[in-house]
Amino acid sequence: MANTFKNKVYNGSLSTSASAEMLVYTTPSSTTTVVIGLTLANTSSSQITASVKLHATESVFLAKDIPIPSGSSFEYMAGNKVIMEAGHTLAVISNTANSLDTVASIMEIT
Repeated sequence: MANTFKNKVYNGSLSTSASAEMLVYTTPSSTTTVVIGLTLANTSSSQITASVKLHATESVFLAKDIPIPSGSSFEYMAGNKVIMEAGHTLAVISNTANSLDTVASIMEIT
């Protein structure tokens, strides 16, 4: 098995609607992924609320309505890990259009 570290980046400052899910990452087939970091950055001029969703066998919120002040970021993982199997997706949501940049640090195991 090969372990590959990657960053998946979503530029939410461009053409994103308020309250729309922004797909950050989908686990490829024949792969298991460990999410080891997730940073959410508010690029707008006012406070936003952000949510993180995992779509696996069922869809669940990993975090919901996190307040992020203007020009600030929030580190969701804080030492925890999330395991994703083939086909699982990670998405973020902001209550404000064009306001949330996201970086997911992952390890893919193939």
